[in-house]
Amino acid sequence: MRDGKSIYNRKKKVYEPANQYGGGLLEILYHHPLGRMLLKVVIHPVFSRIYGLYNSSPLSKRQISPFVKKYGINLADYEKQDYGSFNDFFIRKIKADRRPVELCGKVLVSPADSKLSLYPIEKNNRITIKGVSYTLSELVGDRISLKDYAGGSCLVFRLTMDDYHRYIFVDEGRVKRRYHIKGRLHTVSPISKEHKIYRENSRVINVLQTVNFGEVICIEVGALLVGKIVNHPIKAFEKGMEKGYFKLGGSTIVLLLQKDVAVIDEDIVKHCLDGVEVKVLQGERIGSKGTC
Repeated sequence: MRDGKSIYNRKKKVYEPANQYGGGLLEILYHHPLGRMLLKVVIHPVFSRIYGLYNSSPLSKRQISPFVKKYGINLADYEKQDYGSFNDFFIRKIKADRRPVELCGKVLVSPADSKLSLYPIEKNNRITIKGVSYTLSELVGDRISLKDYAGGSCLVFRLTMDDYHRYIFVDEGRVKRRYHIKGRLHTVSPISKEHKIYRENSRVINVLQTVNFGEVICIEVGALLVGKIVNHPIKAFEKGMEKGYFKLGGSTIVLLLQKDVAVIDEDIVKHCLDGVEVKVLQGERIGSKGTC
């Protein structure tokens, strides 16, 4: 099923429907004339902060049970706790054995539970994501050198509301630089494809010097109703260490790899070439730079 409305589940080797949280409302906001007028208010970070305040209050606890039922979330997979709000539930921590990490240094792993897309970085440092063309400078600003990324790979990990919203480091190494680019908060779903969301949205740029994959740029992208991107104050890291988490809302992590540092797994390449996102889990192998 390659109709743009399905996701490939590589564990089960089946195609699954790409359900969109709040899809009806998003269609109105992005495609209806009156909705587009309201969109200008909704994508402003202040709106997300107000929405976040409600979801951090005890009143929001009533949303937890319907959400768990709708998305079939197995609470036994998560560390036990009493949730004081919907946001407390949203940033819940999973038990370590539920997300084992491929620890071989030559194996590239997914930083998060997500829907993965793969795009080549062209010789002129351009990337075409979902039909929209970007330069690397548009993604990261003009503060760092990008001369070694031509011919490399852009990995886009799209987190939806039902995903686990904590993310990890994909290798051992150190943080060379980190900075924030202010912006709006469009949804990261295909509904917003006419907007340059990876240039317009609020995001955090991390330049990582890794042991096995050289310099890697990791970008956390905020999205509609995401109250905050939280990165732990870590300078040196190990593979699989928690890097941070997104508060309420769907969001995205973008990894930029230099040329020839890793070969992405064949099934991922095949489906991404067909325009089909691939469902991956945190710590799962997605490529390698050789055999262990």
